[in-house]
Amino acid sequence: MNITIGRAEDNTFVIKDPEVSRYHAALTREENGDIIIQDFLTANGTYVNDRQIVKKKVTLADKLTFGTSYTIEFSEILHGMNEYGEDFFLLKKVYDTYIREKIRIQSKNQFKTRIFQTAPFAVIGIFGILMSVLGHANKALFIPSAILGISAPVVGIYLGARQAAKIPALLQNLANKFKIDYVCPKCGAFLGELPWESLNNKKICPISSCKAKWTRD
Repeated sequence: MNITIGRAEDNTFVIKDPEVSRYHAALTREENGDIIIQDFLTANGTYVNDRQIVKKKVTLADKLTFGTSYTIEFSEILHGMNEYGEDFFLLKKVYDTYIREKIRIQSKNQFKTRIFQTAPFAVIGIFGILMSVLGHANKALFIPSAILGISAPVVGIYLGARQAAKIPALLQNLANKFKIDYVCPKCGAFLGELPWESLNNKKICPISSCKAKWTRD
């Protein structure tokens, strides 16, 4: 990224304001990804969030002032040139969080389902060991053993099915939020479940009426 800002027509971003110098400032990206704004030692100065600077790191939400009166958000400068790379980069976290949460929901609920389904058989096994120790002829244990042997698997199957039934609703709620958040920063079109890396390789929004630039030059 190398955006020059000033009053002269050969700047990347031209500002028609008499208080802005012909070559007023520049926005560049450093190797670590940070975006830096640098003032060209102008008479009326450059400000970030109302504080005068010579050189400073900026973010999309920062308010930039050139000269005494021209104020604009950094994001507006990029969007004015159809550059949405910074916004698009934030979608990587959205996608990674969605995949991580999806796996967590599936694995956690599958684990609980298996516990509910297998625990009753473990109880029956323990009770069986108890009977073998106390003796099969112990009539006091026969009726509880029969009831347990019939009811425990039924309860386990019921609880397991109930737990498994929660998964579709949880995944649907997660998908609904994902469809709201994982959209083109410019046109708002849902980007599907394609990995962020695949979309990043496309470099621009595939919607013909949009074509927002997604690269972080």
